[in-house]
Amino acid sequence: MRPAIFLLLPQPGRLFLLLLQEPLSSCWTMRTLCDGRWQLSRTEGREAHHQEDLSSEGSTDARSCRSEVSWLFNPTRSEITSLDSGNIDDILNNADVALVNFYADWCRFSQMLHPIFEEASNVIKEEYPDKNQVVFARVDCDQHSDIAQRYRISKYPTLKLFRNGMMMKREYRGQRSVTAIADYIRQQKSNPIREVQDLEEINTVDRSRRNIIGYFEQKDSDNYRTFERVANILHDDCVFLSAFGAISKAERFSGDNIIYKPPGENAPDMVYLGSLTNFDLIYAWTQDKCVPLVREITFENGEELTEEGLPFLILFHMKDDLESLEKFQQEVARQLISEKGTINFLHADCDKFRHPLLHIQKTPTDCPVIAIDSFRHMYVFPDFNDLSVPGKLKQFVLDLHSGKLHREFHHGPDPTDVAPGQTIQDVASSPPESSFQKLAPSEHRYTLLREKDEL
Repeated sequence: MRPAIFLLLPQPGRLFLLLLQEPLSSCWTMRTLCDGRWQLSRTEGREAHHQEDLSSEGSTDARSCRSEVSWLFNPTRSEITSLDSGNIDDILNNADVALVNFYADWCRFSQMLHPIFEEASNVIKEEYPDKNQVVFARVDCDQHSDIAQRYRISKYPTLKLFRNGMMMKREYRGQRSVTAIADYIRQQKSNPIREVQDLEEINTVDRSRRNIIGYFEQKDSDNYRTFERVANILHDDCVFLSAFGAISKAERFSGDNIIYKPPGENAPDMVYLGSLTNFDLIYAWTQDKCVPLVREITFENGEELTEEGLPFLILFHMKDDLESLEKFQQEVARQLISEKGTINFLHADCDKFRHPLLHIQKTPTDCPVIAIDSFRHMYVFPDFNDLSVPGKLKQFVLDLHSGKLHREFHHGPDPTDVAPGQTIQDVASSPPESSFQKLAPSEHRYTLLREKDEL
């Protein structure tokens, strides 16, 4: 389901603010004011809390609001596994696929999801009776806040997918219905690898996509099973293909092997040279090929990227300005590869993201522009033309990590950074607010879709 946005609608005695990623999806996305008091959930750090209940007993408006969700969760017969600190690792590590519902009992959206989640579990259990094929599990985040913090749960309910204990980066954001959840699990259980019947098929693969191709002597082998595990995790980022036996023989002159075909008709193939039974090595190599170092941020993936918890280094560029993007990609790879894992490298369309540019007093006519969004403030790279100056971009990122950028915005530049003839007061300024902070776990979250409405 595509994200939706609703506006602030005042009504007598009631005020609704609906700003939804998916309608009726989570407790931080909907606020209802009844008889002057909020029902509101908010996040503080990484843990969500209930701020205030509905209006006091006896209020007509309170009763009418409560009647919309007057029923409470009444468990039915199902095989939902309750996870705690003692069993979570064992259960998830032994499950081919696990869908985990992180919930809070006070959250009405959690209450609404419980029977749907249980019925979806019952449907799937009939199709996959082996208890380790598919596991439906739940975590009471109020009772197990350590688990909620471990998986960065900041809204309720959140549905996370796990494969053999590894949490997938994309949470379930589809419709909250039995059919939709069951279909999602069926999709996750489907084979992500397309088997080719003739090597000529390899010559016709979509070269605008990232393709990983495995050549194996036989399907019933440890080599292929490891390849299959990797494909199950990364199939959203790459296209996976395989060939076996006589069909693959011409490509197996030195044994089973895996190659990567990058985007571009003339881009050369890359060969995996490590052990074919070492999952960690194959996964790391494949992830490096399937997930680009510099990713595009859009209205659709903005929340997903912020939930990774890393600040953004963003190139704002015009959509057809591929030269600036290529230059940025090259310098990130040259200067900042060691910073991967501490900051997200992104690029954004200047026209679509006019609002963040306004935060730093820029417009699309100023693009290309490089900035850091720390989720507290935005910091502008002084001059795009300095991008290729050795170490300049890296120092900009290091100044973020050291606190220098934050310190200088509040107190002016360090004395050693003041140019001759200037004073600290001449160059000090108020820090622009973060454009994406309300997407990150914090007290006030919002959606980038809001910016669509403001364009």
